[in-house]
Parts: sequence; C-alpha cells; structure tokens
Amino acid sequence: MTRKYDYLIIGSGVAGMSFALKVAKTGSVALICKSTMDEANTDLAQGGVASVTNLLVDDFDKHIHDTMVAGDWLSDPAAVENVVKGAPDQIKQLIECGVDFDKNDEGTFDLHREGGHSEFRILHHADNTGHEIQQSLVEAVKRHPGIDVYENHFAIEILTQHHLGKIVTRRTKDIECYGAYVLNQATGKVDTFLSRVTLMATGGIGSVYHTTTNPLIATGDGIAMVYRAKGTVKDMEFVQFHPTALYHPGDRPAFLITEAMRGYGAVLRNLAGEEFMQKYDPRLSLAPRDVVARAIDSEMKQRGEDHVFLDVTHKDAEETKHHFPNIYKHCLELGIDITKDYIPVVPAAHYLCGGIKVDLNACSSIKRLYAVGECSCTGLHGGNRLASNSLIEAVVYAEAAARHAIEHHNHYEWREDIPEWNDEGTQHPEEMVLISQSEKEVGEIMSAYVGIVRSNLRLDRAWNRLDILYEETEKLFKESTVSRRICELRNIINVGYLIMRQAMDRKESRGLHYTVDYPPAPKNAEDLKL
Repeated sequence: MTRKYDYLIIGSGVAGMSFALKVAKTGSVALICKSTMDEANTDLAQGGVASVTNLLVDDFDKHIHDTMVAGDWLSDPAAVENVVKGAPDQIKQLIECGVDFDKNDEGTFDLHREGGHSEFRILHHADNTGHEIQQSLVEAVKRHPGIDVYENHFAIEILTQHHLGKIVTRRTKDIECYGAYVLNQATGKVDTFLSRVTLMATGGIGSVYHTTTNPLIATGDGIAMVYRAKGTVKDMEFVQFHPTALYHPGDRPAFLITEAMRGYGAVLRNLAGEEFMQKYDPRLSLAPRDVVARAIDSEMKQRGEDHVFLDVTHKDAEETKHHFPNIYKHCLELGIDITKDYIPVVPAAHYLCGGIKVDLNACSSIKRLYAVGECSCTGLHGGNRLASNSLIEAVVYAEAAARHAIEHHNHYEWREDIPEWNDEGTQHPEEMVLISQSEKEVGEIMSAYVGIVRSNLRLDRAWNRLDILYEETEKLFKESTVSRRICELRNIINVGYLIMRQAMDRKESRGLHYTVDYPPAPKNAEDLKL
C-alpha cells in the first residue's frame, strides 16, 4: 500500500511531536511510532529542562559558557547560542501545551541546579519531567485532526534515488529523501510512505550497550537508516554514560537516579562509605557527567566492586521525598529507603552527543530530510552534553525545522515512481535465537570494549568481533522476511560500527571519548570554575 503525506515524521518523542504540532496547520502529517506514543526516551527523562529564567542571577552568557565547558570546547558556538537564546520561548510553548513545571511558594519556577551548571536554571516537574512533557504532547497530538498517528509501525529504510535504480555513494551530491518503507507490525506488510518532507526523530542508541537507562526501543534506527542512505553522521564517539543508574542486576533498562539529586546535595561514596570525588575533580559530585562516570568506573575497578553509593541521608527526609517522589517509591519497592539507606549506583549508557549531522535549520546532508532530537548532531553538545540541555535542544530545533519545512515543502513533489517493497525469495527465520544471541553479543562487545574508558587494543578487538556479526546479520536480513527484530539488530550493529570507527579516528582523549593511549591534557583552572 502507498500512502502520501506532506510531512512524514519518524519517531514520537518530544522532537517528533513538537514538529508535528508546528507543521500540521500547513499540510497532512503522518507520525510513525515503532511501539506506542508513550514509549520514548523523553518519557524517562527525570531531571528537567535547562533555560535561563531567573534573570536576577542568570543570563545567556553563563548558560553558553557552561555548555561550552561541558562540551570540552568542541561545541558549535552558533548552535549553542541558538539553543540557549531560543529556550525561553520554547518553555512558554511547552506550558501552552499543558506542561506543568513546578513552582515554589512565591509562585516562581522551582529551579534546580545540576552538574556543570553555574546557576539554578533547571525547570522540572518533580522527578519525572520527561513524562510530564511526553504526556502533554501526546494529548495535544491526539486532539489534532491533521495528524495521523501510526503506532506499531517500524521504518525500515528511507527512500532516495537508490530506490529508482541510481547508484548513490557518499560522494553523490544532491541525494534526496522521498519518504520511507514502513513495516506494519500487525499485518507484517511493508507500506510505502511518500512525503514531500521527512523528519527523523528516532531518539537514542542506548540499547547498543548492555547496561543502559534508555528504553529498549533505543536502537539507533534513524542514524542507521541515514548512514545506509549515504547521509553524513558525526561525533558518534561521544556516548554519555550517566554516572548514577540504580544498581539492580537483571534490570534492563536500568532505573535512572537523576543528576538533580547530586545538585540537591547527594554525595558519592565507595562501598566502605568513604567519599572519593575529591580525588578526581575539585567540583566533587557536581562535576560534569563524564568526569563523574570515569571517577566511579575507576573507583570500582581499583576496589574490585560492582557499584558505588549515592548518599542523600543527610538531607531532610520529607524534603527528599517531596523532590524525588518517584525515585523514593521505586527504591522503596526494592527495599531501599533513600532517606535512611545509601543508594547503590553504577554508570550506564545514557545519551548520544553525535548523530545525523544537521545545520541550524535541522537540515541533514540529504535534501528534504530533517533530523531533530537525540538522533541528530546539531553541534550543541560537542564532546559532552551539559545536563538537561537535550530536551530544550529538541524543541528549539523542532521549531527551526518546522519554519524551514513550512517555507519549502510546497516546492517538492511526491515521487510516484518509487517501487513497492520486494521480499520475493525470503522466508521467516526458523531460529529466533540467532537474532537474540547476536543482540546480546553486540551489547557485551560495546560495553566491554567501547565503553567509558577505551584503548586501541579494545577498539581493534571490538572491530573484529562486530565485523563477524555484521556479515552474519546482513546475510540473515537478505534471506529473511522483514521483521522489527532483524531490523533492530541490523541497526545496532551499524551504530556500534559508527561509534567504534569514529572512536578509532579520534587520536586524543576529549570529552566523553577517553582513551588510555592518548592521555588528556590538564584542564585550565578557568575551564573548571563554576
């Protein structure tokens, strides 16, 4: 079946839904969700949204400086300024969509401070800000008559000149996107979605790693699709590991203990109960995530322990429960009273700073294709994301993409000559264990060799192991009737390759990419100043 829309949006987190709501007044919109609208990285974001709000003590220059420092000065200054200065207006728009940010007794925003921030500028809704934003946008999308939502539909490939029989390489100029092949998981049929404009908003890549805070749908689908279509993908080596995921073996994804808890005053301790951050950074527990994650990793390796502790027991119990009700409830269900007990924590793959390279209008290297949210590389994060900058980046760039797409979409025509999906000669794989075992192997390879601390030897070993899985999976994909599982496996292998390849190319320790073969240069004292 062939469907035609002005706008095709692949992904239903804050980025995809924000864009949908902004463009729906100008044309027909299809929103593709590979599971349901409720399941997205956005929904799990606890900490909040960074925006300069308290002008008595904060300003744009401070937020810009904090972002550049956290990004190890690899961030694109234009992208940083774009997001920081665009944030307040997008906060207003989120509130208009129904997002309820917490306020204090004076009626002003109850602002948090998180690692790497020099001021209190994090707007939040208790400790489940992402869920509040996601649900508000879901309701707004459902109410909009111009948006068709396709749940349990999985985008397999974007459509380009390649599907018209033309040879497309990374040197080909003017590659264009005409839509996507999309699997209807209920029927097993692949539909052709034609569009004037396509937006990639598929989120993160956490499931490439064994331990992650991401929902298991975070398999890097959009990045893999664009890479296979010969689009530009950048900065994949910069994978952020959240320092404090709840240590509870067997849980996947791992439950996140928000950065805001360290901003609130929680202290990291080893299993002997000793504070240790003073050995690693003068900012102690409020150092940026890469510093804290490496410190925890080092402490665990030196002591031969599986986790460390986060201690918030010295804070007022009622205040702690008020600020972090969901964390309190979840931990209590596991027998941990965070007002009395230390919280066992461990680093986990959390956020990708790289992705599909885009400009200030969220345009990718492929014409008619935009990318927004975690799957994109805007240049904002550079070598490391500053806490709570991601949600605001998503809505600021959704606004930019919408403005540009609205202006240009009528200049494009649908390509009616795209052939339908051809699965002739394929069959259902008889042994699903081949897929599940390969998924497990990818996670173990990436966590062991391409994790928080890397080396040339580890990356070479990952390359050799992953290459075998790639060959096996491509053969299985060509022989099998298409399914979400085989596509997701193919995507995480592609993404793993990109992380590994770009890590091998960076001959320095910078930001989130830390290698023992290229020790980092000492930090300038000014760069560390809060």
